[in-house]
Amino acid sequence: MAHLTGMSLTDAAAEIREEFSWLEDWEARYAHIIDLGKANPPLDAHERTEETRVRGCASQVWLVTGWDDGHLVLRAESDAMIVSGLIALLGRLYNGATRDEILAFDAKAFLDEIGVSGALTSQRTNGLASMLARIQADAKALPAS
Repeated sequence: MAHLTGMSLTDAAAEIREEFSWLEDWEARYAHIIDLGKANPPLDAHERTEETRVRGCASQVWLVTGWDDGHLVLRAESDAMIVSGLIALLGRLYNGATRDEILAFDAKAFLDEIGVSGALTSQRTNGLASMLARIQADAKALPAS
């Protein structure tokens, strides 16, 4: 987790930004995102519930969040490869972040900057927005430190 390695959300974003800077076109980004999804560990069967399901996604997405000493612990799974990759990317970005970091970070602008958002279908864009909204809502539910 990022906070265990001393990495802030800003540091995680910088690392991901650098990684995506080497990917020259959408096809390379798409393949990389799919690889991230393949490496994303699945949730346990009992964690895939209506309560953890993200509404607003065309595919099935389950998002389990918790807090460890004020730092987000995020695990998620999807039944679609590209969505699995997107949620794995969000996990890399947000895992270990504090409530304040999450609420202050402009994820949409970041995803636009690294070239992820622009090539998604409108359904995938809506699903990504739903996943981000869920992470933001979970962060807002945690009392400010």
